[in-house]
Amino acid sequence: MTPPATALPVEAPQAFLGVARSLTDKLWRDRLDARGAAQALAIVQRHQLPELLARVLAGRGVDIDAVPDFLDPTIRKLMPDPFTVTEMEAASKRIADAAVKGEKVAIFGDYDVDGATSAALLAWHLRHCGLDPLIHIPDRIFEGYGPNVEAVRGLAAKGATLLVTVDCGTTSIEPLAEAKRLGMSVVVIDHHQAGTELPEVDALVNPNRLDDLSGLGHLAAVGLVLVTLVAVNRELRQRGFWSAEMPEPDLLGMLHHVALGTVADVAPLIGLNRAFVAKGLIAMRRRDHVGHTALMDVARLNGPPEAWHLGFMLGPRINAGGRIGRADLGVRLLLEGDSVEAARIAAELDRLNSERRVIEQAAEAQAEAEALASIGLEDKLGVIVTASEGWHPGVVGLVASRLKEKFSRPAFAIALEPGGIGTGSGRSIAGVDLGKAVRQAVADGILLKGGGHAMAAGVTLRKEKLAEFRAYLESALAQDVAEARHVNELFIDGAVSARAVTTELAATLNRAGPFGSGNPEPVLALPAHQLVFADEVGQAHLRLRFKSGDGAIVNGIAFRSIGQKLGNALLANRGQQLHVAGSLSVDRYQGAERVQFRVIDVALPDQGPSVIR
Repeated sequence: MTPPATALPVEAPQAFLGVARSLTDKLWRDRLDARGAAQALAIVQRHQLPELLARVLAGRGVDIDAVPDFLDPTIRKLMPDPFTVTEMEAASKRIADAAVKGEKVAIFGDYDVDGATSAALLAWHLRHCGLDPLIHIPDRIFEGYGPNVEAVRGLAAKGATLLVTVDCGTTSIEPLAEAKRLGMSVVVIDHHQAGTELPEVDALVNPNRLDDLSGLGHLAAVGLVLVTLVAVNRELRQRGFWSAEMPEPDLLGMLHHVALGTVADVAPLIGLNRAFVAKGLIAMRRRDHVGHTALMDVARLNGPPEAWHLGFMLGPRINAGGRIGRADLGVRLLLEGDSVEAARIAAELDRLNSERRVIEQAAEAQAEAEALASIGLEDKLGVIVTASEGWHPGVVGLVASRLKEKFSRPAFAIALEPGGIGTGSGRSIAGVDLGKAVRQAVADGILLKGGGHAMAAGVTLRKEKLAEFRAYLESALAQDVAEARHVNELFIDGAVSARAVTTELAATLNRAGPFGSGNPEPVLALPAHQLVFADEVGQAHLRLRFKSGDGAIVNGIAFRSIGQKLGNALLANRGQQLHVAGSLSVDRYQGAERVQFRVIDVALPDQGPSVIR
């Protein structure tokens, strides 16, 4: 039984292993305070789970009664009534009308992974209903984000009577007004933040609009499309549309798309999203979808896919088409039924991804130099804004993400075009709402266009407004950034020794997955282990080996650490005893499984006071 809250001490927790300041300047904290530790003990006793797994669950706020459902999240239990989403009923009826009447439907999607999977899922369903939908994915450079008037006119000219936008459309006032003027019905299925002004359409399904009370704002667009299609299936069932010749499509059979789009869009893995990704990974492991299988093969994914593979291996390849190649390649792959053609498209996406990586690295080096000069020795600036002519607009989001990681503050990277217009992307840190600030900058006339959500945003501005945009962000966000960066903490779930680091332990902890945004991967500490080997491998990674006091060895890897604080600390302390923090992963090679420790921080033992007050 969990002790009452009032019986528990509330003094400041100790630094984990006494690490008040690691070699990368982090304060290590036990993820569990006294109340959380008591909760973990109660979970062990009630559900007979291993202590470390119980600590992970308690550290993610899982209530003792919710443990079984958390360990096995099911869509059936978590799927809400779709009509709780504002205007969902109108959307499902209009899409059902199109299916019954055999209308020409146009799908307009975003050029990222969430947009590609959303468009592919909707197109698959409409094809199942006997329709042949048009699909338009805009060119990132020539068309930009979201619907545009020229594309809308082109779709109308091809006979479309219903336009469905996915992962875009909430802020597209004029293009969607043009669609209505041309006689098209319009349904928007989007999840981006909405302001007070919305386009006049037949239905705008967006759980992040101000008048929506569904509580589904965490869904990626592809998850929202699935919920919409649940409503469409129900509507068509009531109309007697489904028959032996036209059976109701199995939406759960398409969870590959939902898992990929959800993870790649960094949607929080909570609630329904966890179920989507958990079951979608199971579907992907069956390798029964031609497009996803081709993508896994070209990414050289040997073992069963896990959530991080979707974000770091599969997603970037789908994205590469929208970044520097043909924007519709990702959708084409996901809809392809022929394995030979799917392999050809996947190979092209893999080639584009390699090309993207080279372009990105050159822009990243330039952006880092500019950021360092701006921040200076005093570590000033709350927000980094870098801009340059010659950067490829398709990689600015990735560059912004690298800057955010390196400098621990929100960052923008903006590609300036010859005509004096800049297009860029921003990435934020927890506790700083970038989307809100960007929408206000549009309202104030600083930006031509802009939008997004708390953690990521896109902007379009005139070159002469760059200094004003920098000053505005500094004024609007400096306080939030200062508070968010006040203490650079690393939360640790538990401590183990090298001998305990096994594939069995990794499998045990994975029961609390899938891990990602909103459900962080467990971070473990190896106390006082000797660094017996450190050598560079691959692109700026370090391969490592640590030895515990009893002689047991654990293999480690520190990704992208060369030239960074972590890599410098590791190379400077070869042969020394270190406290090591990281996560477990299973490396599969030629049929054999080996566990390795993904190192994220290190500290010198026995330093400083063990209590932070």
